[in-house]
Amino acid sequence: MTHSMTGKIALITGAAGAIGLATARLLAARGATIAATDMAGADFGPLRAAISDPERLLVVEADVTDEAGFAAVVTATVKAFGTIDIFFNNAGIEGPVAPIPDFPTEAFRKVMNVNVTGIFIGLKLVIPVMAKAGRGSIINSSSVAGLKGSPGLSAYVASKHAVLGLTRAAAAEWGAQGIRVNCINPGPIESRMMASIEEGARPGAAAAVHASFAATIPMKRYGTPEEVAGVVAFLASDDAAYVNGAAYTVDGGMTAA
Repeated sequence: MTHSMTGKIALITGAAGAIGLATARLLAARGATIAATDMAGADFGPLRAAISDPERLLVVEADVTDEAGFAAVVTATVKAFGTIDIFFNNAGIEGPVAPIPDFPTEAFRKVMNVNVTGIFIGLKLVIPVMAKAGRGSIINSSSVAGLKGSPGLSAYVASKHAVLGLTRAAAAEWGAQGIRVNCINPGPIESRMMASIEEGARPGAAAAVHASFAATIPMKRYGTPEEVAGVVAFLASDDAAYVNGAAYTVDGGMTAA
């Protein structure tokens, strides 16, 4: 049985991206009210089109690495809707593709700041809201890059391994307070981010990289944002009431082969 999410309040970071948008659409379709945040200048048009009821959508621009800025998002969400039941801690960037000796240190720092410190700040500021209510479900976005290495993506791989560690630490720390913390580990998904990685791997030959990546996956294709959203929705739901500290691969068998 798929539980209704009517009455649930979901906060989603990276909400203008492919997976964030698909998840917002799905949770809203199941009855949830959505607080959505992404960087200033992000295109929230598709999100507003998907959730046309202004009483069920709050959009706030923010940088997840700015603690004061993200605190304002949490405050605005609680002021508008009363609490946060579901937190999809999803914002992330891929960074450049380059071997370690050529990888710009500043780019490494930026990826770690968004993908690790940003996830940490999200946990730090949302957990107290959930603890007050005595319940909540947090889903962090890791990646198959959080489970295995990938040449040219040292910062992304390191950051997504760190997300797995933060997930486990938070799950161990807050399970007794009724807060479940899990992460998703998507494989290649049809999205802007994967297109960027493909182009970075072989400039001008992204289509060939796409084909070669897909060939390594047992299901022989990339996933869709909607397929990831379905797993997020499960982890957010009461169907996953005893799932805590888990890492769910959504990768067509990529890490199994």
